[in-house]
Amino acid sequence: MDSIMLAQQYAGIKRDLDEKGIIFSFSGYLSEGILYSLGEALREKMTLEETDGPTVRRVFAVFVEQMQNIIRYSAEKVTGAREKPVELSAGMVTIGMEGGKVFIVCGNTVYNADVPRLRDRLEHLKGLDKDALKTYYREQLRETPEEGARGANIGLIEIARRASEPIEYDFLELDDGKSFFCLKARI
Repeated sequence: MDSIMLAQQYAGIKRDLDEKGIIFSFSGYLSEGILYSLGEALREKMTLEETDGPTVRRVFAVFVEQMQNIIRYSAEKVTGAREKPVELSAGMVTIGMEGGKVFIVCGNTVYNADVPRLRDRLEHLKGLDKDALKTYYREQLRETPEEGARGANIGLIEIARRASEPIEYDFLELDDGKSFFCLKARI
């Protein structure tokens, strides 16, 4: 591929992102360190745009929760060790503007065996209003985490609580017993 074709290809990707209102996008392998760095860049970008404080905090909180879900639950991981063990999880996060609201979309592969339980949890959350979400959140804080969980299982509730509209989600079944999971929250 010559450099003209290369520039056309990537200019086309950038144009597509711009047309969709995307202001921030990452796809690849994630770690806590990358999460921290991307979070700082996002916070600085919103501050430069003079986004109000409460919106910055809500966007940042949802961004962190979604990135942590990728890090913890992505079915696509690489591991290794040099001085210390390393585990990287693959996924993507996209942030943009749509109808005057900020949206955050994350995506990663999940095992098909986990899809029904995840879908049930998301449907339950979609059906709750703000007060019911608050009550459910408090109840879940008192519960013992599910066996095999890599967190307190309140991340999805936290995303739904901070969203200004019901969360959206979708699954696309892939080969090899996995599906691509996508979650969208508007702030």
